[in-house]
Amino acid sequence: MEGVLLRSFEEALQRLKDENIRVTSQRKAILEFLAYSDEHPTAETIYKAIEDKFPSMSVATVYNNLKLFTRIGFIKEMNYGDASSRFDFATEPHYHAICKRCGQIADFHYPDLEDVEMAASKLTGYAIDSHRLEVYGLCPKCQAEIEN
Repeated sequence: MEGVLLRSFEEALQRLKDENIRVTSQRKAILEFLAYSDEHPTAETIYKAIEDKFPSMSVATVYNNLKLFTRIGFIKEMNYGDASSRFDFATEPHYHAICKRCGQIADFHYPDLEDVEMAASKLTGYAIDSHRLEVYGLCPKCQAEIEN
């Protein structure tokens, strides 16, 4: 089920059921947060956002569910070399603009770069099956702060 394209939170829940993966209230809350978030949260961010609903839940529960969702292809783990990974609900192919100052990540859509994969394959001999694109700069908020 790797790289599953999901169009909605409801579709993700149905796929969990179809795969005989138990849909616990904690699992549902974590997945729902990811599906409706317009940011790319860390596990800690998710934990803090839902901990009031689940006082006995640990950060380990969030991490374990994120690992499960990543393994089955519902979300993508984004590790940019900093201390904590960020997670992205796997909807449709897209790229990321990353602020070098505050770390905010914004999605943007651009035509698939399959020609890059083909060129990389020809130049290296690798069997290329995916790619990721990140562009770096300053987000609007950081630009405004610097100008003031």
